Amino acid sequence: METNAQNTSDFILLGLITNLAYPGILFAVIFPIFVVAVTANLVMILLIHVDTHLHTPMYFLLSQLSIMDTVYICITVPKMLQDLISTQKTISFLGCAFQIFLYLTLIGGEFFLLGLMAYDRYVAVCNPLRYPVLMNRKICLFMVLGSWVGGSLDGFMLTPVTMSFPYCRSRKINHFFCEIPAVLRLSCIDTSLYETLMYACCVLMLLIPISIISVSYTRILVTVHRMSSAEGRRKAFATCSSHIMVVSIFYGAAFYTNVLPHSYHTPEKDKLVSAFYTILTPMLNPVIYSLRNKDVGTALRKVLGRFASSQRIRAGDGGRKS
Repeated sequence: METNAQNTSDFILLGLITNLAYPGILFAVIFPIFVVAVTANLVMILLIHVDTHLHTPMYFLLSQLSIMDTVYICITVPKMLQDLISTQKTISFLGCAFQIFLYLTLIGGEFFLLGLMAYDRYVAVCNPLRYPVLMNRKICLFMVLGSWVGGSLDGFMLTPVTMSFPYCRSRKINHFFCEIPAVLRLSCIDTSLYETLMYACCVLMLLIPISIISVSYTRILVTVHRMSSAEGRRKAFATCSSHIMVVSIFYGAAFYTNVLPHSYHTPEKDKLVSAFYTILTPMLNPVIYSLRNKDVGTALRKVLGRFASSQRIRAGDGGRKS
């Protein structure tokens, strides 16, 4: 009965920096990043939806990446910001479980989606004539659905097991959100076997998209090397460079979190890495794609031009009426 009671009470999130003297400064740093990240991803989704030139498989997959990033940052950062300005830093047992499930689903989904985006670039560069067939609408929908389902399987498998352990030690989670390793440290039984199995599961889950990315870009490099046209090489590089940068950032942090042995981990390092891919990565992804992609820049200028024109028309109509 005592264990059950413990497993229904609230947890306390200690935050990114414990015993922070001036939390307002950290709030002032993180809040603008959060606003920029959410705004940039929503703008990217809007542009891809309204501009017909962006109605292609690559941008459809990119819109899904932006959706994942938007939800991803919204399940962790608002709670973190609230805790920075509040004396109540608690999160309910169910709220913690919900946060873990969504976090695992979105991380897993992004793993698979980035791998499939590499396949999309492979088809575009190496088989351009067959691109409309190999990347038709049905296949794109299947790829996106597979990414979401693949990610949710991780959430459905690990969340119930994680939350079923008895937590009868301190209720203080040394983190700014409910990340599994931080939560498991509060368990009053040995969780080493589960952590080993979870580690193996994460490594296997990473191997699938990493294999797709490695094979795709190996084939792309071979194809680009055989190109005689410098213009063709430049276009091939331009169409892949944004994706390579996003993959490097995301998988670099994922490698530390899921692949490096526990001896390399400390709570402070884990929190910093989590902050990087939870707060900064969702902001960097749309920025990288917009800065390095002419189509996105052109679509943004069109939308801003239409908005400015409509504002001038309204102003003119208002002036005539008065």
